[in-house]
Amino acid sequence: MNVENQARKYNWQNPVIVIVAGCLICMIGFGVRSVFGLFVTPVTATAGWDRETFALALPTQHLLWGLMMPVAGMIADRYGSALVVAGGAVVYASGIWGMAISESTAMLYLTGGIVAGVGIAFTSFSLVSTVMARVVGPTKRSLVFGVGAAATSFGQFLFSPITQLMIDGYGWFVGLVFLALSASIILPLALALPFTRKVKEESEVSQTIWEALREAARHKGYLLLNAGFFVCGFHVSFIGIHCPAYITDLGFAPRVGAWAIALIGIFNIIGSLISGIYGQKGVKKFGLSFIYGARAVVIAMLLVLPKTEMTLYLFAGVMGLLWLSTVPLTNMVVAQIFGIRYLATLYGFVFVSHQLAVSLGFGWEELSTT
Repeated sequence: MNVENQARKYNWQNPVIVIVAGCLICMIGFGVRSVFGLFVTPVTATAGWDRETFALALPTQHLLWGLMMPVAGMIADRYGSALVVAGGAVVYASGIWGMAISESTAMLYLTGGIVAGVGIAFTSFSLVSTVMARVVGPTKRSLVFGVGAAATSFGQFLFSPITQLMIDGYGWFVGLVFLALSASIILPLALALPFTRKVKEESEVSQTIWEALREAARHKGYLLLNAGFFVCGFHVSFIGIHCPAYITDLGFAPRVGAWAIALIGIFNIIGSLISGIYGQKGVKKFGLSFIYGARAVVIAMLLVLPKTEMTLYLFAGVMGLLWLSTVPLTNMVVAQIFGIRYLATLYGFVFVSHQLAVSLGFGWEELSTT
């Protein structure tokens, strides 16, 4: 009996269980990934590396994350997401453990850059949110994307202060071990996801994955989504990775950077839910245009306003409202144009442009501190 038949035989995976398990995976997966910037200062101080040496592992991680997303999406769209996410959890946890025991920069780049990046791709929000969207009808999918993005945001809020407390109280090695153990929890949660590719209230499409990719490559709207996500990636690379170190360079205590990241996470919950609700009936492209424009205004204000603790917290809160609120609307635009059958793959290719920009955005810190 194959896996798909077994899943049909033991049909306990109802939508509520799938959505709860999916939200927990999103929370842990993104929560762990979002706090790597907290390790830049303590690791470099202990290991004797300069900041650029350690930071090179992080754009490598983001680049592998982006490049492997279409691969993970194609495998998940062909065979189902449950085993893909489960395998990704093992790779993810192994990469973080490797970071903790790295004694050379080459080992750090291999584990924290390549291995962890692949693990993040195979446990990504897009794979899990696609599964969640498949178990509900079309009218509820935007809200489900919003709920998943909100859970992702809560992970950032939850992991940031806890990880900083781990670093302050027990050192960065224990902090990385904590993250590795947290990532491993994704493995049992992944087994609660459906092993089938069935989409609720939709019949199986005859289009192949390669036909879908060729159609997308010729679609103006899809190409514009790629361009928008490129800009998004450049924004979040500064905030997610360089913000804690940037705040420390300004003379503030490390806790200020940790709480700024946490505030982004908590306000992101609100922004993601609003985006998901708006996407049910609103015009998605107008919502995305507003979010990107508002981000540019907020970042410009940070550069010109006096750098006080309150200013940094206000920036984090407002940016949090705009942080992952792009994701539900982007997913819905792709689903609206092409359907949900190959959503994981098509969103994966959109995400490649996002991560290419993230890698380029790692030069922002040097510009912001000169």
